[in-house]
Amino acid sequence: MPAFPAPTRRNFLLASVALTVASVTRLPAFAAPVRGGTATLLLSAEPPVLTTIANTAFNSVYVSPKVIEGLLTYDFELNPQPLLAKEWSVSPDGLAYTFHLRDSVKWHDGQAFTSADVAFSIKTLKEVHPRGRNTFLNLVDVETPDPLTAILKLSKPAPYLITALASSEAPIVPRHIYEGTKVAENPANLAPIGTGPFKFKEWVRGSHLVYERNPEYWDQPRPYLDQLIVRFIPDAAARSIAIETGEIDLAPSTPVPLSDLERLKEVPGIAFEQRGYQYANGVSRIEFNLERPFFKDIRVRQAFAHVIDRKVILNTINYGYGAAIPGPINPNLAKWYDGDLKTYPIDLAAAEKLLDEAGYPRGSDGVRIRINLDYVPSGETYPRGSEYIRQALAKVGVDATVRSQDFATYTKRIYTDRDFDFAFEGMSNLFDPTVGVQRLYWSKNFKPGVPFSNGSAYSNPKVDALLEAAAIEVDAKKRVDQWREIQQILVEDLPAIDIASQPELTIYNKRIADHTVGGEGVSGSLAYAYVVAA
Repeated sequence: MPAFPAPTRRNFLLASVALTVASVTRLPAFAAPVRGGTATLLLSAEPPVLTTIANTAFNSVYVSPKVIEGLLTYDFELNPQPLLAKEWSVSPDGLAYTFHLRDSVKWHDGQAFTSADVAFSIKTLKEVHPRGRNTFLNLVDVETPDPLTAILKLSKPAPYLITALASSEAPIVPRHIYEGTKVAENPANLAPIGTGPFKFKEWVRGSHLVYERNPEYWDQPRPYLDQLIVRFIPDAAARSIAIETGEIDLAPSTPVPLSDLERLKEVPGIAFEQRGYQYANGVSRIEFNLERPFFKDIRVRQAFAHVIDRKVILNTINYGYGAAIPGPINPNLAKWYDGDLKTYPIDLAAAEKLLDEAGYPRGSDGVRIRINLDYVPSGETYPRGSEYIRQALAKVGVDATVRSQDFATYTKRIYTDRDFDFAFEGMSNLFDPTVGVQRLYWSKNFKPGVPFSNGSAYSNPKVDALLEAAAIEVDAKKRVDQWREIQQILVEDLPAIDIASQPELTIYNKRIADHTVGGEGVSGSLAYAYVVAA
């Protein structure tokens, strides 16, 4: 298995007593950065928008934070650090979050940044952000007693909230640009105005973005780069060549075929960074459509679990990158992860027996049923993994047709039209399971048309109750115990089969330093990044 150093983690606990953090807690300082130069960032697909106020579609999270900032940023252990907020506190009852903002911060159009922008943005996120309804479910108001103070008032505690305020997840946008408009359709989503280290210059559709240094950035002398170019290269082979030839400086989210990694590790001047994905924590999973009669029967889902070998997918499809997981939580979320969950041994005879008992005997052609398997069109793992799943199921008489489509068609098929049997997909746990995992299993989050939610239409009143209790539990140990029980029930009910943690790596040219300084990695602002002097 490829060897990369595992990032260290400390448990981040939100205490039930008042928590106060001041600006003395900072990201690491770096020696002698150099001003000037251009860095080129590679994305495998062009984002539909350049801000994440109303859309978190793949790759938008890599561009939005360069211009639009959040209240906080996070270190590698997801401890909050100052950004637009220089100090903050949480009341003992967990119902008030007070943020003291930096003064003299300007929007890129010259207007002053104030608490009114924070109040507008947080309330807007609750209404239009794909995860905002859940994240800010308990938010009742945002008070602004003065231009540099914002107080989030909650009806119930939200112990995950202090970790939910990164630039990509909870961007603070200019009220004077967005107020009175349809936020999701505002032209500023395509030509953003922010407070960040880089100013948007141009978007050449199908080719690239250009960002220029913000000379009036509040955190002088940063940023160090004069220019950031973001290139879109949809072809995987072309991405590998561009990295190898030095055209690309930063390539996040393992954008090349995994089979190319060993070769690229031998290229002088190229290096790999495993850190910087603590805020995302992606996993691959097989999700069943429980509205289909075939998959309503638990015996069918158990049969599939006895056939599909996650270790084959890990070692053959993922080339050993990542880790096999028994449940829905990525091992990087160490305090939530349970590695001792029930598993289903690979046993074809047991699978055949379960399918017979469920009323699906083999026909004269040896086939029990014909179904469709859709995969998310993101990288090589999912089409190759789907082909393995098809071949494995054929051994027990299940004829699965693998269907491919573009991202928009896939999303509409799964979440709007409900025209699927089962899917092989990736999902992010994010920074806390209440935000990243609950959405996949909470019955109240089954809403046709809402993407990346409860696509299986799973409903278990006990799981609902545990999810809702964990979302407001301020006792850290009790909350961890609640999530362990949730995981235990999920592996019994099998609305999904969890496969592996996603092999997230950043490939970078060694001429670029300090691009990954916290848990957000390259999806952060890149304010600290600089070109190493020759």
